[in-house]
Amino acid sequence: MPEVRFTVQWPDDSISSCYSPSTVVHDFLRAGERYPLADFMTRSRAALNLASDRVRLKYGYACSSAMDQLNQLEARALTFQSHPDAIVTVVALRP
Repeated sequence: MPEVRFTVQWPDDSISSCYSPSTVVHDFLRAGERYPLADFMTRSRAALNLASDRVRLKYGYACSSAMDQLNQLEARALTFQSHPDAIVTVVALRP
């Protein structure tokens, strides 16, 4: 199953390197796009859950790496919840 690595820039300009076990992430995120925090998290949840489901369909078990990545994004997003104008930028998506 082809994986995708993606890089995001948080509202404080910090960078996170992220992982998806499936190219489905391309259906939800675009390199160079800026997303309001809530929108980014909605897209990330959908992408990583669907990616994990694709792994389950192919191999018979969910992808713990996708769920770990989602948990990391959720934890990081919490630090910006009090910033109503928080924007997350998808810097890159790559194989």
